[in-house]
Amino acid sequence: MPDEVRFECPTWAVEPLRRRFHDAFGSEMAALLTAAPLDLRVNPVKSTREVMLRALRDLGLKAEASPLAPFGIRVQERPALASLPMLKSGEVEIQDEGSQLVALLVDARPGERVVDFCAGAGGKTLAIAAQMANKGHVIACDVSDGRLKRAAERFRRAGLHNIETRPLASETDRWVKRHKGSFDRVLVDAPCSGTGTWRRNPDARWRQQEAGLDHLLPLQARILASAARLVKPGGRLVYATCSMLPEENEAQVAAFLAAYPTFHVTPLHEAAPQLTGSAHPDHLSLTPARHDTDGFFAAVLQREAAPSSPQPSSEEP
Repeated sequence: MPDEVRFECPTWAVEPLRRRFHDAFGSEMAALLTAAPLDLRVNPVKSTREVMLRALRDLGLKAEASPLAPFGIRVQERPALASLPMLKSGEVEIQDEGSQLVALLVDARPGERVVDFCAGAGGKTLAIAAQMANKGHVIACDVSDGRLKRAAERFRRAGLHNIETRPLASETDRWVKRHKGSFDRVLVDAPCSGTGTWRRNPDARWRQQEAGLDHLLPLQARILASAARLVKPGGRLVYATCSMLPEENEAQVAAFLAAYPTFHVTPLHEAAPQLTGSAHPDHLSLTPARHDTDGFFAAVLQREAAPSSPQPSSEEP
């Protein structure tokens, strides 16, 4: 059988994924047919990774520290999630290690103002707010009010009080214009084809059709451009997807930088030196075959600082 049939790769995705992986196409597609692991993220506001590892092992589970994410735990089995007391208490959250690393790239500091522009179910918002030790202000935005309401319950369970939810009518909501240049960090986890999550959501590969990219690509560009308005001079914009298609990742970043020259890429070795094994010097690039995470892409974009005001002359006029 042809590789695309053997590896259950939809026709519309074959060419861009071959272009992305070249000789590794087969191994990456094979990895997407394996079962995804159960990854947890420890909430540092409530516990530590060492305490949670002991608690999970006391429940008879094989749990190990994640190799890259500093608060990550990988469970080698499939327990009944409802039976895990640390999930109910908000001491841990279910979150793929790759998703944890994307949130880490935001590098949110206590006291800062941060926006998660496409917050969805709030997984990355939780990780960002915890980085800030409940200090500062995080705004979780989404066009789905229902998703934000469900996320708010997770925020309360985690004991995080520095998060505000903000429903948006669209990516160009008036709220964005009113808060132009107001935030230290902005995360755009853009809607995408989801090719990086196929092993976790196997049926998703058959729901997405090629025509979907015709809608997604311009939407991603509009979202990124609108969210960039929120970043203050000297601030950080992180663009991320759970896609492995170059059109949704590197091409989007290149087009954005060409249109907005006040931003530049911060190389990965500067933004997160511990993640430089992700195969690309400038971007986070994770795949199931190489990292045993979902497929993720993230680029750290820095806005130029405002020019300093000229110092007044000490000489008399």
